[in-house]
Amino acid sequence: MSKKYKAAAYLRLSYTDDRSAESDSISTQRKLIQDFLVLHPDIELVSEQIDDGYSGILFNRPAFQAMLSDIKNGTVNCVIVKDLSRLGREHVDTSRYLRQIFPALGVRFIAVTDHIDSEDEHTGDDLVVSIKSILNDNYCRDISIKTRSALQAKRQNGDYVGACPIYGYRRDPENKNHLVPDEYAAQVVRDIYRLRINGASADRIATELNRLGVLSPLAYKISKGLPHPTGGCADHPGAKWSAVTVIRILQDETYTGTLVQGRQTTHNYKLKNQIKKLPEEWVRTENAHEAIISRQDFDLVQKLAQLDTRAAAGKDSVYLFSGILVCGCCGGRMTRKVNTYKGRKYVYYRCPTGKAHGCSHPAMIREDVLVQCVLACLQAHIKSVISLGELLANISEERINRNLVEGYKAQIAETEVQLAQITRFKTSLYENFASGIIDKSEYKSLSRHYTTQAEQLRDAISSLRHEMEQALNNSNDRLKWVKQFREFETMSTLDRRAVVTLIQSVRVISKTELKINFRFEDEYKDALKMLSSCKEAV
Repeated sequence: MSKKYKAAAYLRLSYTDDRSAESDSISTQRKLIQDFLVLHPDIELVSEQIDDGYSGILFNRPAFQAMLSDIKNGTVNCVIVKDLSRLGREHVDTSRYLRQIFPALGVRFIAVTDHIDSEDEHTGDDLVVSIKSILNDNYCRDISIKTRSALQAKRQNGDYVGACPIYGYRRDPENKNHLVPDEYAAQVVRDIYRLRINGASADRIATELNRLGVLSPLAYKISKGLPHPTGGCADHPGAKWSAVTVIRILQDETYTGTLVQGRQTTHNYKLKNQIKKLPEEWVRTENAHEAIISRQDFDLVQKLAQLDTRAAAGKDSVYLFSGILVCGCCGGRMTRKVNTYKGRKYVYYRCPTGKAHGCSHPAMIREDVLVQCVLACLQAHIKSVISLGELLANISEERINRNLVEGYKAQIAETEVQLAQITRFKTSLYENFASGIIDKSEYKSLSRHYTTQAEQLRDAISSLRHEMEQALNNSNDRLKWVKQFREFETMSTLDRRAVVTLIQSVRVISKTELKINFRFEDEYKDALKMLSSCKEAV
């Protein structure tokens, strides 16, 4: 009496297979196996395992692992697939299952269309199986190369190729490779940036969002049926906001409309462990989609991350001058202190370095005096900037451009004269060397020196020409920075947003002397020069 086999039909279809074709579809695989079983009454089908959307490179597929469990507990002793590639495409592991694992477990293996049957020594020939396995492996390699090339081309073209759009965006219904704002989530992102700029810590922001019942990014995506990462706790609908999640949002440049892709890769198509790429290897596309956060606010938040913005114990937000106030003598960050005298609190800032540790004139100043002085200086500077902007706005663009271009042309001409002189010096070097005026080492040293100088001058000329073109083409953006100050034109009290937006640092020289470095100082100086040159041309 012939042996009776209890078989598992294993069906697999990967994402890279052509799903418009019928040759490898799940239904086609099932039909071929069923037709085979009709002709083999000694084989009884006891289970069917399907891995739909899983690559044949790896063997940690859920249905495949379930089939292995059935084999180990004795439920199954025969595996039937449409062809060898359905079992797997990786040559080494596929061969290991066929030659070691299945035989050790007493499993009969059948690949219908490849005419492979481990019970038949003629159809199960090792050479035939090896060749087919190598061909399947090579197919995966080719597909991997083509897929990587296609994805890279899409990234270079500014197409979004990620599986799960970041919180705040969704796929454009009319173009799956383009992102559009998800208005509800986008507003939450805007609130996060607003709170951060106003001084709230990442932990405080997370706590506030949880208090208000705002769903975390993961929970929101699950509730809306949107694509989201899987694995670990990724499918937990009760996930809460955390400081880590908030910081991730605050650091993602995607919210400015810039698409940054290709940050990670794998060693090859067989190894799926992600490796990080260097930032210069990332693919960046400006204005790839609508911005949720302005570039100004994004850059400001990144600057805040570099400041010492730790909140005091029991406080939800940082102090007004945190990370900005420094000692005018040693440059150390000043610390806030509170003293109580006769029931009254006195708040002041002091240099923590002190004379004992190298600061010859440690600064100290009361907080109320500091606030009044900074507010008065900031208000005066805002008026000055706005007035300067209005004066330049009243001067015709044609006149401004003419003066700017003339200035750039003069700089370029002077630099070209210097380059010509350096070129002459370098040309005469060899003659001096040949005539014995200088020796070989001097010749080489001077040649390198002149070559470096010439390269620097050429770069300077190129930069000046580029700036001259920008002066002609970007006239509308010339005073864009003034808008930053105009936003606080009516400011009557000092707040954290105004401080971090407009001030680079406040140096305390003494109780009566401050030095404030405002942001956009280079733009301010350029605007003054522009105004001066226009007046001289009148």
